[in-house]
Amino acid sequence: MRTASVARKTSETDISVEINLDGTGEYDIETGIGFLDHMLEQLSRHGLMDLKVRCNGDLHIDCHHTVEDVALAMGEAFSQALGDRKGINRYAHSYIPMDETLIRVALDCSNRPYLVWKVAFTQDRLGDLDTEMFQHWFQSFALKAGLSLNVAMIDGSNNHHIAEACFKGLARALRQAAEIDPRRSDVVPSTKGSL
Repeated sequence: MRTASVARKTSETDISVEINLDGTGEYDIETGIGFLDHMLEQLSRHGLMDLKVRCNGDLHIDCHHTVEDVALAMGEAFSQALGDRKGINRYAHSYIPMDETLIRVALDCSNRPYLVWKVAFTQDRLGDLDTEMFQHWFQSFALKAGLSLNVAMIDGSNNHHIAEACFKGLARALRQAAEIDPRRSDVVPSTKGSL
């Protein structure tokens, strides 16, 4: 089983993350931000990764530190669980329709972090979460997970659907990219020999 546990404690947040990439989509998530919890539940369920997240953050200021640090801890846990990345599919993409919304997510578990974000929101907040923080969450996660990540909105007008489809798209792409290819389970998928 490819698992990892990460603890991250600063003057702004106190976070613990447990991940199992070969799980069934079970989750236990409490960040103090209801909408973020809902998005991470989607990531777990549709990515078939078991996920436990606890965060005590300085929400009396705003949501920024909690969102960023949760993403950093989750990305680090994902990368640790991948290990040396031998045998993984490495590349993946998904298209997620959600009513009027269509989101495309493509990624490479390259260990060369990069984010292209082509998603627009028309309202400032969803619940207690500033919509500008979605890009920041994906950037922070990609950084620590070692992902080259491209997220694009093809269609969409409902902000809830747009956000949720982004996380579901990431979930499905992570699931596919992290799966082991039985034809090359002991080989790093790179001509360089390492990722």
